Amino acid sequence: MSSRRSRITSLRALGAGLAALGLLASGCGGGGDSANGKVTIRYSWWGAQDRADMINKTIDLFEKEHPNIEVKTDFQEYNDFWTKFNTQAAGGNPPDVFQNSHAFLRKYGQKNLLLDLNAQVKAGNLDLGDFRQGLDKAGEVDGKLLGVPVGANTFSLVYDVKAFEEAGVTPEPGWTWEDFDEAVEKIGASKEDFWGASDNGGVMYLYDLYLRQQGKAFFTEKGLGFSEADLKKWWGDHNAKNKKGLLVPAKQSEQVKPKSSLSAGLSAAEFTWDNFLVRYTSETDRELALAPIPTTDGEKTGQYLSSLMLSASARTKHPEEVATFIDFMVNDPEVGKIMGYNRGVLPTNAQFEAYEPKGPDALIAEYENSVTEYLEPITPHPAGADTVEAAFLSIYGSIAQGTTSVDAGVAQFFDEAKTALGS
Repeated sequence: MSSRRSRITSLRALGAGLAALGLLASGCGGGGDSANGKVTIRYSWWGAQDRADMINKTIDLFEKEHPNIEVKTDFQEYNDFWTKFNTQAAGGNPPDVFQNSHAFLRKYGQKNLLLDLNAQVKAGNLDLGDFRQGLDKAGEVDGKLLGVPVGANTFSLVYDVKAFEEAGVTPEPGWTWEDFDEAVEKIGASKEDFWGASDNGGVMYLYDLYLRQQGKAFFTEKGLGFSEADLKKWWGDHNAKNKKGLLVPAKQSEQVKPKSSLSAGLSAAEFTWDNFLVRYTSETDRELALAPIPTTDGEKTGQYLSSLMLSASARTKHPEEVATFIDFMVNDPEVGKIMGYNRGVLPTNAQFEAYEPKGPDALIAEYENSVTEYLEPITPHPAGADTVEAAFLSIYGSIAQGTTSVDAGVAQFFDEAKTALGS
């Protein structure tokens, strides 16, 4: 096996952890019928115990309203979930309904794992009429409805309010990357062992927004949407900032994991999904807030809504019951009150209005409302996106650690991405 193929194999394994993908085989899995005449469906998701506690409460509500349907549950932490899911899918026994991600609908769809829910919408078992901000279309791929959002997120800058105030910087709509860089330099110069920003040069979703601001995108439906020259500039700029001591060094970032560099007190700002504010505020006593993505022209952020979704197995024996379950989970107001923003801002108007956000949740709701006018459509990622994301993160990590040059890293990334995407 060539060294390149060997690395691709390793990155596919890493991608399973990052992007929730794996080998999917045909079969006739799904739930069955209980001895008492009830229809039994299996529901799996990833997340911590707090999410499991919330979801189990919503299932109790569902089973009371639908006594003919029994829901068997299963959850693990992220990586463990996908390891188990891949095994089940390869054995032809995937769960009837499971938590999924918007970014990977196309790959799952191409593996014929996902049920097209359009028929259930037409039959009246699944109502999409109350979704917010066009989310009713978020799970569509090539005319098929492969997922239904249970929460919505958009990218943001999470920042230390005090650090930015002391530097005299106000991150606000229309600010530019130049404004951001000036803030990073000013904040980093004010304290020892404290940097203006975390190093997010290897975050695929951030680079995607930067490209979208220029009329490009990280992915097209068929492959990469940018050139080697584009990536050399992005990684080259970040590498230069690292050498100037403006971003948190890779070694320090690794030492504080699983905390982020921001919540661990190493930096004043970090780019991530807005709902991560809940986690970060639980890990620090500092006041944190959300700001929109800097722009290249003072206007276009490139931001879009992404979401966690519920998908149904194409092999389920109970598509009507599964659709009824999904409908309940996205439309019932009491479910919204229980889940809050654990999986992102609530997707339907009924749930959004039923829940009264407090603390970090209130800031997330306010932020998403403030950027509504900037949001753009999102394009589903091509098959192989998981391996590409893993390569982007891993290779940039080598650059940040000084073991790979920018030019060599870019060449390596394009080589591995083309193999992963089959282009």
